[in-house]
Amino acid sequence: MSVRIGVVGTGYLGRLHARVLTEIPEAQVVGFVETNDSVAAEVESALKIKRYPSVAALAKDVECAVVATPTTMHHDVARELLEAGVDVMIEKPITATAAEAKSLIELAAARQRIIQVGHVERYNPAIAAIADMVRPTRYFEAERLGVFVPRSLDVDVLLDLMIHDLNIVLSLFKQKVVEVRAVGVPVLTDKVDMTNVRLELENGAIANLTASRVSQERVRKQRFFGGDYYISVDTKEQEVKGYRLVEQGGMRVLRPFDLGVIKKEPLRAENEAFLACVRDRTRPIVSGEDGLAAVELAVRVREAIEQSVQKFRG
Repeated sequence: MSVRIGVVGTGYLGRLHARVLTEIPEAQVVGFVETNDSVAAEVESALKIKRYPSVAALAKDVECAVVATPTTMHHDVARELLEAGVDVMIEKPITATAAEAKSLIELAAARQRIIQVGHVERYNPAIAAIADMVRPTRYFEAERLGVFVPRSLDVDVLLDLMIHDLNIVLSLFKQKVVEVRAVGVPVLTDKVDMTNVRLELENGAIANLTASRVSQERVRKQRFFGGDYYISVDTKEQEVKGYRLVEQGGMRVLRPFDLGVIKKEPLRAENEAFLACVRDRTRPIVSGEDGLAAVELAVRVREAIEQSVQKFRG
């Protein structure tokens, strides 16, 4: 059974969502909303889907929708869709503020609607392969670097890039964050463009995260160190290298083990998961509550950055 779906916002990510959805048999892509006439014309021509004049008009014809507008518009667009009885997948971050996220979660609960948040890394086959085995991690390291592009500049690098790794820390390790230390600097914008963050979890584990949107290369790497294992993940390449500590000849040695990653376009996996949740009325892997938790942690990191700036200035 196909699910009637629409897309609101067809900038870079929205256009990707629209393209992927047209390739999924279970999706009936009803149409899209886009305020820019030239962009809308390109989408209509390339994907042969209908442009709607407003969110309200689209909401009448769909069961669910992807919200891929600028972050500052997520709350208002998602609210209009939820009020019309439409399930939503909201691109990350869920909203620009925690208060806005809480408002949407309450509305979705009242209307018995689904919110999925587009933390696409959770649907990456490399992360999916290790998700159930890394909870005992003692030290986690993530490096997320991007080449500067003039989009997503309505938010800082925390909500633009690092939000993925904040979600990974919270969802895979399932521990409270008890201490946050961070430094960050603006480079090409008036917001923080690069940052390093150290998180201490309730069980004593440490997460060291680095994010930059002004790098010379695109890097997406995570490393998990447990008591008897080391796992290296490259989500850009969808590659996982695992090593287990074993006893051999009276010595402790590292032996590689295979995790069998089956490569797949993460955005397609994410959209297929959303369609299944809409059809079966199940909780998404990344729910509205998960999206809220990531934003709340990003706020704590931003406060830690501000404290470090004040300390530096003396």
